[in-house]
Amino acid sequence: MIDLIRAHQLNIMLLLCGACGILIFLLFNTRFLSKSRKRILIFMESVAFFLLWFDRLAYIYAGSTDQNAYIMVRVSNFFVFFLTSGIVYGFNLYIADWMKTEGGFSPLPRRLTFTGTMALLGMVLAIISAFTGLYYYFDEFNQYHRGHGFLAAYIVPILCPLIQYSVIRQYRKVFSKLIYISMLLYIFVPIICGITQIFTYGISIVNISLVAVSLSMYVCMYMDLNNTVKHAYDIEIQNMQGEQERMERLFDQTATAFVSAVEKKDDFTKGNSLKIAEYAKKIALLAGKDADAAEEVYYAALLHDVGMIGVPDKVIKNEADPDKWDYEAMRQKPVIGEEILSSITEYPYLSVGAHYSHERYNGSGYPEGLKGEEIPEIARIIAVADAFVTMTTKKRYRDARPRFMAREAFIRGAGEEFDPRFAEIMVNIIDTETVNEDPENSVETEKTISCNDYREQITLGIPVERDWRKISFNCEYPEDYDPEFSAPSIVLFDSFDRRTHSNKKSIDAYHYLEYGEIWFDKYSITTAARKIVEKSVDIDTTQSAEGDEHYEILAGRFEDHLKLIMKAPCYTKEVSVSLPSVSKSAYIGLTGENCTLNDISVTLTGETVEEGDILRISDPISYIDHLESDIPNIQVDRTRSAHTAGIEITRRLKIRFHSMSLPGADLVWHCPYVVLFYSEDGRVDGPGYRMYNMIKLNGEDEGEMEYAHNSFTMKKLPDFPGWNEWKRINGEGLECALYFERHGNEIRFKTENLGLSIENKTVITDAAPLVYASLTGDQVALTDIRIE
Repeated sequence: MIDLIRAHQLNIMLLLCGACGILIFLLFNTRFLSKSRKRILIFMESVAFFLLWFDRLAYIYAGSTDQNAYIMVRVSNFFVFFLTSGIVYGFNLYIADWMKTEGGFSPLPRRLTFTGTMALLGMVLAIISAFTGLYYYFDEFNQYHRGHGFLAAYIVPILCPLIQYSVIRQYRKVFSKLIYISMLLYIFVPIICGITQIFTYGISIVNISLVAVSLSMYVCMYMDLNNTVKHAYDIEIQNMQGEQERMERLFDQTATAFVSAVEKKDDFTKGNSLKIAEYAKKIALLAGKDADAAEEVYYAALLHDVGMIGVPDKVIKNEADPDKWDYEAMRQKPVIGEEILSSITEYPYLSVGAHYSHERYNGSGYPEGLKGEEIPEIARIIAVADAFVTMTTKKRYRDARPRFMAREAFIRGAGEEFDPRFAEIMVNIIDTETVNEDPENSVETEKTISCNDYREQITLGIPVERDWRKISFNCEYPEDYDPEFSAPSIVLFDSFDRRTHSNKKSIDAYHYLEYGEIWFDKYSITTAARKIVEKSVDIDTTQSAEGDEHYEILAGRFEDHLKLIMKAPCYTKEVSVSLPSVSKSAYIGLTGENCTLNDISVTLTGETVEEGDILRISDPISYIDHLESDIPNIQVDRTRSAHTAGIEITRRLKIRFHSMSLPGADLVWHCPYVVLFYSEDGRVDGPGYRMYNMIKLNGEDEGEMEYAHNSFTMKKLPDFPGWNEWKRINGEGLECALYFERHGNEIRFKTENLGLSIENKTVITDAAPLVYASLTGDQVALTDIRIE
C-alpha cells in the first residue's frame, strides 16, 4: 500500500486538491449554515487545499537546481509545516463553534484555548524553522532533509488533537452522531498516519490524510445538515398534521354540538344523526370509497337533518298517526338545511347532503323529485343510512322495528326508494351485525310492571326456544284487593317487535298473532294456538294469597309444541301448547290484574328440550303430502332447516319443482334457495363440505366465498308484479325452473320467476371434482322435484 501511494501520490494530491476546490465552491453557495460555521469550514478546506498543493509542488521541484526550483522548494516546504498547524487551528475553531452554538457554552473549556494557542505557536515555529533549519534543510542538490528538531514539528499535529478529543469525548451529547464520527476521523486518522510517517521517508501520508478527513468532514456535515433539515421538515409536517387534526376535532366537536342542539327539539331523535353518520361512512367504505371520501360522507350525514331547526315544534312533536302529519312543513326541512349549510363554502358537500338526502331513487322524493343517478351519490348513501336508523329507532307513534323488517324494506325498496347498490350493502351490514348478536336477547324485559286494570301493562316478550328458560317474579297485591280479580297471568304470542298489539294497524305492521292467555290457576283462553292442554300437578289449598308471593315459569319448545310449568304459591300446573306451525315464534308476556310484578328475571337452565320432553297434543302439519318425483319433497319450516340431497352438476342440469311459501311466511326471503357445494357424500354439511354460493330466488346471494368467486345479477323485468303480489303468488304456489351449466371450474346459473331474472357465475378456486346443487329455503314447501 505504501509503495502504491508513493508511486501515485502526486496524482492523488492533485485529485484531492480538486475535491477541496469543489467543496470550497459549494460552501460559498450553501445557505443553510450559520455564517460563523460557514467561514470556519471554508477556512479549513482552504488550508487543506493549499497544504496539499504546496506539498505537491515541493515534490515536483525537489532535486532541481535552477533558480525557480530553489525558491519553490523552500516556499512549498514552509507552507506545508505552517499550514499543518493551521489545520489544527481551524479544527479548534470548528469545535468551539459547535460548543457555542449547539452546546451554549460560554466561556469555552480551557483545553480548547490551550490547543488554539499551541496551534498558533506551531505556526510561529514553522516560520523560525524556515530560517534556522530546525525542522528541515536542503543540500546542494536542492533535496529536502529532516533537521535535528524534525520530531518537534509533530507535537502540535499529534498532541493537540488528543487534547481536542478529550473535549469532544466529554461533551459528546453536544454533537450529532455523524459530526461526532467525522471529528474522530479528523483526529485519529492523521495521528496514525503521522506515527507511520516518522518511520517512512519520502511520502506525505499525513497531509494526504488531513485533506481526506477534511473532505469526510464536509460530507458528514452535509449529511447531518440533511438530517437536520429532514427533522425540521418532519416536525413541521407533524405540527401541520397536529394543527389539521385539531381543526378536524374542532369541526367534529362543533358539528356534533350543533346537531345535539337541533336534536333537543325532539327527544326521540337524540343520537340518531351520529348513528346515521356512522352507517353512512360504513356504506361508503364498503362501496370502495377512500378514507377522505368516507369522511365527507360521514359529516354530510351527521349534518343532513339540521333543517329540523326550522320546523315548528308542534309539527315535530305531533304524536298523531303519520298519515295526519303536516308534510308540507316537513318538506321544508332539506331546503332549510341546505340554506344553513351553504354558507360553509369550504365543504360544499354538506349542503348537497342536506338538500338531496330525502330524494328517492324512483323520483318520488323531495324537494326536487330527482331520480336515479340524478341524485348526488353522497345523498343516495345518506338516504339508505337514514332509513335504517329511522326504522330501527323508537318514535313517538311506534316502537323500534326489528332489523329483519328493515332488511326486508331495503330488499323491496332496492331500485325503488333506494339506490340498489347501497341498499345491497346495507343488507350485508345488517346480516353481519345480526350474526354478531342474539336478536332474541338484545333487549332485556322489564324488571317491574304494575297493572290495575287487566293487561294494563305487558312485559316485552320473553322468547320460548329449545333451551329451557326459567322466569321468576314476585307479585304484590294492594291492601284492599279482591282475590277473584287480582292475579298475574301470561300472554302467549308472536310479533316482530316482541310486543303485544291491540289496534289493527300495528297488528298488521308487526304481524302480531296471539296464541292465548294463561293464568296461574286452572283457567286459560285459546285464540290462535291449535290447542292448549293443562294438567294440574300440585294443589295446596291451605295457602292464601297474602303479601308478596313468588311465581315461576319453566318454558321450553320442540318444533311446534311448547311446554310451560307454572308455579304459584298454592298451585302448580303443566301446560302444553301446539302452535299453528313450526315456523312461528313464541313469546311470553307477563301481565296481570290489580297487582304489581317485581324482581322479574329470566335465566337459562343450561338444559335443552329433547324430543319426547313435550307431550304432542296435535298432529304435525305437513304441506308436502304430495306425489314425489325424482327426489323426496322437503318442507323447510325455518331458515335452511331441511335440504334435498345434492344433485350433481355435470355439463348441463335443469331442475323443476313446485314451490309454496308456508302460511306463516311474512318476508320476501321466505322462498326457495339453491346451494352450490361439494361434500364427500353429496349432502349439505357432509364430510369435507365446502359451500360455493347460496342463491335465494328473491334475488339475493352470499357473494364472495372462501372457495369461490361469484358474479351475481338480479333484474326486475317489466312483468314484475311488485313485492306484495310476488309474496301472494308464492303463498299460493308456483312452478320454478333452475338452469345450470358447468365448464371446468365455472358454474353458470340462471332462473326467472314472477318477473325476477337471476343469473350467477361461480368460479371455483379449489378444483373440486364434483359440484352439487341442493334445494332448501325458508318457510317454504318444495314438491314434485324433477331433474332433467
